[in-house]
Amino acid sequence: MSLQIAEGREFAKKRAAAVSLLYNVVLTILKLIAAALTGSVSLLSEGVHSATDVVASFIAFLSIRAASVPPDEEHPYGHGKIESLAGLGESVLLLLIVVYIVFEAIQRLVVGAEIQNLGLGLWVMGFSSVSSLAVGTYVRKVGRETESMALRSNGQHLMVDFWTSVGVLIALWITQITGWREADAVVAILLAFWITFGAFRISREAIDQLIDRKMPPEEIASIESILNESEGCLSWHKLRTRHSGHVHYIDVHIVVSNEWSVVQAHDLADSIEKRIQAELAPAHAVIHVDPYDSSKSGI
Repeated sequence: MSLQIAEGREFAKKRAAAVSLLYNVVLTILKLIAAALTGSVSLLSEGVHSATDVVASFIAFLSIRAASVPPDEEHPYGHGKIESLAGLGESVLLLLIVVYIVFEAIQRLVVGAEIQNLGLGLWVMGFSSVSSLAVGTYVRKVGRETESMALRSNGQHLMVDFWTSVGVLIALWITQITGWREADAVVAILLAFWITFGAFRISREAIDQLIDRKMPPEEIASIESILNESEGCLSWHKLRTRHSGHVHYIDVHIVVSNEWSVVQAHDLADSIEKRIQAELAPAHAVIHVDPYDSSKSGI
């Protein structure tokens, strides 16, 4: 059953990554064409922004496939941390986008910019807003369900695209209604602060995985519950947990009666491993067996 779950997650991840990549390519082309027809600097900015999303989606697309490669002799723990590296790289890309947006916004405030064919710009950004929200929500949902750092980061890119599209849409609408040309730049600077917050959050999660931070409290509680409920397990200690990509890694020492045979101890350890792996699939659990020793405290 756990194998079927793992295979289903891998398929869902690859499909979401492909959808994100295809969507960003189409949206980038649409925005760049609209920018050329309207002469809108904000639309050109959005086109460049979407082009970086194409790069981010391509990174996620490749990293998910690379991370799904089975463990080999040189990588016995698998390749899951490739996703964490991809998530960190995408967060850096988001920060570069912030620098570009702020630069363009300040330039517009100082120099100013004329926009033509506002109607076309409004339609393009309206479509961009709705579609980015739909695709971003889907990608982030798959990312959460499969615990894929690359997809969660990529979904963050798409949600950033949604908010920047909304910002540009509002700015274009204000410009059309009031003639206030600086509205676009003001909205862009406000959005830059929000993008920065999201980028730092994604980078922190990626770094946590890269330095082997322990699993969340609720997942550790599930492991502890299994250990406490296992008949024959007198106690346990040295519980260690970590993530590599979307895979959970758990190792723990259990204490059994010193009168047990090797077969009995092995069967109990094997049973606990299977329960943990089924509960937290995909997961790898390793149980070390210690005989009961009354002279040792804490056992």
